[in-house]
Amino acid sequence: MCGIAGAINSSFSYPRVVQTLGHRGPDEHNGYRYHNVDLFHLRLSILDISCGHQPMHLGGKYTIIFNGEIYNHQEIRKQFDLKANTSSDTETLLLLYERFGTDFLHLLDGMFAFVIYDKIKNQLFIARDRAGKKPLYYFFDHQKFLFASELNCLKTMTNVEIETAGFFQYLRFGTFYRQFTPYKNVTELRAGSFLVVDCSILSMSETRWWNINDYYQKTSNDTLEESLQKTDSLLHQAIKRRLESSDLEVGSFLSGGIDSGVVVAIAKQYQPNLKTFTVSFGGEYDEAPLAKLVAAKYHTDHTEIKISFKNLKNDIEKILCNYGEPFYDSSAIPSFYVSQEAKKYLTVILNGDGADELFGGYRRYVPFSKYDFFNRNYFIQKAASVIKKSLPLANNKKSLHNYLYRLASLASNSDLEIYLSAGVDIFEDFQENIIDPGFDYLKPVKKDFEKIANSNLSGLKKIMNLDFDTVLFDDFLVKMDIATMVNSQEGRSPFLSKEILEYIPSLPDVYKVKGKTTKYMLRKLAEQYLPPELINQPKRGFEIPLKKWVDNELKEIVFDYLSASNNFYKSFVSSKFVENLLKKNIKISDEKRAKILWTLFSMEVWYKKVYQ
Repeated sequence: MCGIAGAINSSFSYPRVVQTLGHRGPDEHNGYRYHNVDLFHLRLSILDISCGHQPMHLGGKYTIIFNGEIYNHQEIRKQFDLKANTSSDTETLLLLYERFGTDFLHLLDGMFAFVIYDKIKNQLFIARDRAGKKPLYYFFDHQKFLFASELNCLKTMTNVEIETAGFFQYLRFGTFYRQFTPYKNVTELRAGSFLVVDCSILSMSETRWWNINDYYQKTSNDTLEESLQKTDSLLHQAIKRRLESSDLEVGSFLSGGIDSGVVVAIAKQYQPNLKTFTVSFGGEYDEAPLAKLVAAKYHTDHTEIKISFKNLKNDIEKILCNYGEPFYDSSAIPSFYVSQEAKKYLTVILNGDGADELFGGYRRYVPFSKYDFFNRNYFIQKAASVIKKSLPLANNKKSLHNYLYRLASLASNSDLEIYLSAGVDIFEDFQENIIDPGFDYLKPVKKDFEKIANSNLSGLKKIMNLDFDTVLFDDFLVKMDIATMVNSQEGRSPFLSKEILEYIPSLPDVYKVKGKTTKYMLRKLAEQYLPPELINQPKRGFEIPLKKWVDNELKEIVFDYLSASNNFYKSFVSSKFVENLLKKNIKISDEKRAKILWTLFSMEVWYKKVYQ
């Protein structure tokens, strides 16, 4: 795993890049300049440690800087009889480019963001993996082009100004939507996309080379038994590749859920001395006891990482600033702590990312498996609106009352608001407190949303497709990339392998949500591997007591930030509304109050500590 940066028609300071991006590549730093092109690479040595130096060159024609791993690169070498001088997957990418030009990305099983400089064509080929696990941001103003693995680094390479439109989207999504960022002329390269940049005239074209929607449009005729066998085989293949593609030891995160449990069970077959790591919070959110059952069953070298959050008040600004942009997801906090502790034991670690979005793991998927809420029905909307008004506010996040309240809220909405209500649900029902900017700040989002919502897919496939493209890409993968890489650790996600991504979407809905059972097929598969106590456990993840933090441990710092006279949020949200939230002078559930305050707090920390 590495960090990359570069520019066309612009110079930048190598030492400043090392200062802001050094955690992604602490082992080696090297740059390469040729005419108006400048490339820089920071290496975290994992594969072919002695010969995988970058920037890497091929025949004086091509130069590459690469962040990521290609797990099947040895298989590809054999398939196409590629003659290499090293065992590095970086060289494999160069050989593929020499053979196929830009038409080889579909062969790769891996996570990647790489840049190939083609001296012959005088152009950059910049590509990103299917799910968007490895980040890539670029600045382009028609005069110069710069890129980097993280926003904090890119900000040091050129002057940037705030782009206000993205902040309105952030208030509704909790993240910056897809390609949008906090800065003018700065774009995130979308998942499954590549750029070709002409270094002579500085023109640029973007191509979407992979889209999960193509695979949701396919229909598998496999029986449940056939699907189970094939999924099991694909998981074995994915996990084996991710264990073997490393010269360093590979361990695994282990929660109390079935995703990481299945990963550990299979990984143990290929790595007898597997190390596993579990977070222990204590109290209601503690998943350590269930994880211990799996560790005991498979005799892993197990470590329980106890997190007390006693230093949270001192650490919170640092944790949030790592993201380089406002970032709402409070589970970034335990993710940071567990990666920090696990790094003391090893550098490469497996996780269960992507399983929920692919196999149907969220409780909100259950109603969509019964009814397509994206198909507008006036009578249902009206009836749901009446029911919602008659229900008292729900304060217990996991209660049946809360579920019914959310369901009524969902059914009473229309268009994009349906998806927002079903998802993070931050400002929904209170969006009138967002200051009108004079333009439709959700217009780009609606354009993408309507393509899926108006398609011929089922309601369940629609919301799962949308979650893959937004929640997974904008939030969960960003969270884990930053949490691991800031600690110089690499996270690997078997559920996001090429073959699984291109098979699971085609399976029938009933294999994913059956009755009230989420992740039905994966639970059936887990019966082969896990203790019975885990099979029907609800989704847990890194859930944390946000409303308790806002009212207790972090109350002082949250109130200090949001009560200041020079607040950034006042350009976007009614200050009177925020004042009433702080004083609890408004009718709102405790959970939603905490969500809104946390969203604004994260934005203020970014503005005062990162941007200014």
